[in-house]
Amino acid sequence: MPDWWLGDVGIRVTDLARSLEFYTKILGLEEIGRGGDDDGRYVLLRDKRSGQRLELNWYADGNPFAAPFTPGEALDHLEVRVKSVPEILEYLKGFGVLPATKKVWANRAGVEKFRSDPRVASFMDQDVWAFESGRSIAFIQDPDGNFLLLYDHPEEPWDGPMPDGY
Repeated sequence: MPDWWLGDVGIRVTDLARSLEFYTKILGLEEIGRGGDDDGRYVLLRDKRSGQRLELNWYADGNPFAAPFTPGEALDHLEVRVKSVPEILEYLKGFGVLPATKKVWANRAGVEKFRSDPRVASFMDQDVWAFESGRSIAFIQDPDGNFLLLYDHPEEPWDGPMPDGY
């Protein structure tokens, strides 16, 4: 069995500022990273005691990741760190698990808007998203359709601490 470990759990939120205040001020999580733009943002949080990480994801209505929000069904994805995304996809193929990266574009109407954005256009139709840093990500789905984001950090030691960003 390949080496991998659970990275974080990502949930969709409707108001990023309100959710950030709840998770930091009430639950005491600390912010360790953030990114995005007006079309979508994320904030990565960590529990100070357990080290467990939670990613808050907000998507604008036109964002291809946007989907109707139903309270209680806000799981966006589970993240799993792997040594090599291409190698793990080859391994999973033996179990009939294929990339589902193209399926994460939940908002098909928003996809066309993003095709003209050079930051994401090259990713739109790819099973594996490769970045200049050498990192890769890909999505798969569990039997119930929940997304698992597989990612690698080839520049980070495998046995070292969990990287706090992508």
